[in-house]
Parts: sequence; C-alpha cells; structure tokens
Amino acid sequence: MKNLIYILSIVLLCVSCQEHEQRYFAESDEINTLKSGIDAYESGDWDQWKSHFADTAKIYVNTSKGIDVNQRLSDLQNFASAFATYGFNHDDEYIEMVLDKEKETWVYYWAEHRGKLNGSDKELSIPVHLAVRFSDGKIVAEHIYFDGTELNKEMEAMANKTDMEASTDSSMN
Repeated sequence: MKNLIYILSIVLLCVSCQEHEQRYFAESDEINTLKSGIDAYESGDWDQWKSHFADTAKIYVNTSKGIDVNQRLSDLQNFASAFATYGFNHDDEYIEMVLDKEKETWVYYWAEHRGKLNGSDKELSIPVHLAVRFSDGKIVAEHIYFDGTELNKEMEAMANKTDMEASTDSSMN
C-alpha cells in the first residue's frame, strides 16, 4: 500500500509538472502582419494592404457571406474616399494571437475606428473587432464586426442636408 501511494504521488507530480503548450501570445509575426496591414489601410497603401492576404482569402464584414480580397479592396477604397480623415485609436487598442483547439492561428484585434466624413465636422467613433485567421504567414480569413449605426446616421443626415439644399436651390430658380 505504501508503494502504491508513493507511485501515485510520483505520477501526480510528473503530470502536474508537464508544461502546457502556450496558446495566447501578445507578440508574434502574425500580430506584426496585422498591424502592418492596419498601417497600410490608414495610409491608403492598398498594394501593401493586399500583400498580407492569401489569394484564396475570404473576408466577412458583419455577415456570414465571404467576399474575396479584390472586392474588399474596392469596398475599402470607396469607404476611405468618403472620409476626410480616418484611422484607429492606437492608444486604446488590444491585440492578441491565439492557437485554438484545432491548432489554427487567429489574431484578435479590438479598437475604436475614428474619422470625419467629407463635408462633416463631426468625428465618428465606431468600435471594431477583427478576428483574423493566418496560415503560412498570410491572412486566409478575416471577420470584421462593427456597429455602423453612428456612421449610417451621419450619412443620412448629410444626405438630408444635401437634399434640402438642392430643394432650396431649385425653389429659388
């Protein structure tokens, strides 16, 4: 009996001393790649932005329907052209890399996107979450989640203002 307790103690000690695989990271090549892509987006360097994606990457923007990188690039260029200024608040961003249970590499990014639409003095503030899957150093899937309520309200207000100005101009003629 004494030997059985001794053996069980050794087994428990060995099991508890085993190192667990690290699954969460504050620094990695993938994190640096995502940061580089964000910098490219903010500076409008679209070739650099696109270079971080695999040719077969799918991007999901507030939906379960994926689009390819070329469509997302076109959408981003149109989006950016509507803004006088835009970018992320880097003072209050959070980023981490995770190896999930399927051994997939994901980088998660939370930040506030700020910007002023052309023709508006109001600064918009939109919370954004990115969930980005990497394979062989390239982005193969990106899920983008944000609340577009404030953006939609500001665009609607600007459209109403334009409509009212056009209506006033036409009534003066």
